[in-house]
Amino acid sequence: MGRELITQLLSSGKDVTAIYNKTKPEGFSSGRLRIVQCDILDVSGLEEVMEGVDELYHCAGKVTFGPGQEEQLYKINVEGTANVVNAALNAGVKKMVHVSSVAALGRIRENEPITEQMQWTEETSNSKYGQSKYLGEMEVWRGIAEGLNAVIVNPVIIFGNGNWNEGSMEIFKSVYKGSPWYTEGTTGFVDAKDVAAAMIMLMGSEISSERFIISAENKTYHEVFDKIADAFNKKRPSKKVTPLLASIVWRWEAVKSKFTGAVPLISKETAATALAKVEFNNSKFKKKFPSFKYQSLEQTIKTTCLALQQKLNNH
Repeated sequence: MGRELITQLLSSGKDVTAIYNKTKPEGFSSGRLRIVQCDILDVSGLEEVMEGVDELYHCAGKVTFGPGQEEQLYKINVEGTANVVNAALNAGVKKMVHVSSVAALGRIRENEPITEQMQWTEETSNSKYGQSKYLGEMEVWRGIAEGLNAVIVNPVIIFGNGNWNEGSMEIFKSVYKGSPWYTEGTTGFVDAKDVAAAMIMLMGSEISSERFIISAENKTYHEVFDKIADAFNKKRPSKKVTPLLASIVWRWEAVKSKFTGAVPLISKETAATALAKVEFNNSKFKKKFPSFKYQSLEQTIKTTCLALQQKLNNH
């Protein structure tokens, strides 16, 4: 997400300062890009790097659904966001766009489409990740109350040319490696390019103190897995995951992880999310920006698979 945002900002002629924690972004050759190592838990480092900054995009966050990760989630997604907000207030940043998630809206609701009006509750969220994104959002609203000009985006599952060992991109790896399993759960999907474009449009607008769901299409995981398999020229998944099977698998993964120390591939939280039939209403952003067009999910999957295939061929 950060890489795509930097690319679009540079192509629009902006001077960009990008901070990273551990992995320095590579492949950029622009003289208008300054890359600085800075941890969002480093309060003085953040204040230093924000001096003279007018526009701030906060994309840093931890995504994990494995057990035992709660402390890291809250450190980065809540405390880290609080630090960014405080540094922005102290540095006199003119506007901030914060990347939250639909998980912060409480996405386990099967009877009605999810909108920006909905609030996270224990009943509508099955993940510590969702709770951490909600609490991170609360820090942004606190900053707004203290005078920060800010707007929030709540993307659905983001696809793009990224690391397929992390986050939502693991879906592509799973299908490529021949996983036979699919679920009939439904959720929203969006291209990283569209999320970055939406963020830049919001930054350039007069809009403040609002949040926006960024979602191209609602689809079943089954449909998406099939499209990925076709784009990779691999066999389509053919075995349906039932609730009973999902409960057996996540328990087995939990036991296995206790012995190996590795984060389980499937947790109780991800199993429930994969089975839930959830729809996201993206009309609010479209009403504000009627000229904005999302890329089709089919095109996103094709270009993402092509980019991943090229990476594999180059290794």
